[in-house]
Amino acid sequence: MRLFILISALALFSTTTLAANADGYKQTLALQGITFDVTSKSSGSLGKLQITPKGLKSKTAAISREIDGTVTGAEIADLDADGSPEIYIYVTSAGSGSYGSVIAYAVNKKQSVTEIFMPNLTDDPKLSKGYMGHDEFSIVENSLGRRFPIYLDGDSNAKPTGGIRQLEYQLVPGEAAWLLKVKNQIDLK
Repeated sequence: MRLFILISALALFSTTTLAANADGYKQTLALQGITFDVTSKSSGSLGKLQITPKGLKSKTAAISREIDGTVTGAEIADLDADGSPEIYIYVTSAGSGSYGSVIAYAVNKKQSVTEIFMPNLTDDPKLSKGYMGHDEFSIVENSLGRRFPIYLDGDSNAKPTGGIRQLEYQLVPGEAAWLLKVKNQIDLK
């Protein structure tokens, strides 16, 4: 399936350095002349995320926010191919469900940064049927991929038996902000 092909052309054009340890998460990502320093520290199930953009035409302050869980990864891409990158940060909640979420920001014409909104999966009964967390995220070509095990009635958290659901998100302009919209769903048995 196309969603989780591991080799991505984007990897050829981005620079990344990574350091993850018990004290937190630190990664620097660069694409198209824009750099993001991503740092996170966790205290229990809550954490503090800071994103510092560099290379923008206008001065932009670091973005700081509280997160529910820990940062497990980050990627930089230009999903809409407009010549300005986006940053995608993957967060996993504490607990046995390990529910995943994405915090994302788009660069606007290399001048400023705007948040990208991703609808909560549980808001869509069809997409969330059998969902109990354990998400994986990855940039693949011009989409954001998400996959997770499907749980059937009676499955324990440790033993899902319904296969895997893969979702492909497309970056689209909304009324006042950017949105990640589900473009494709594939259920694999």
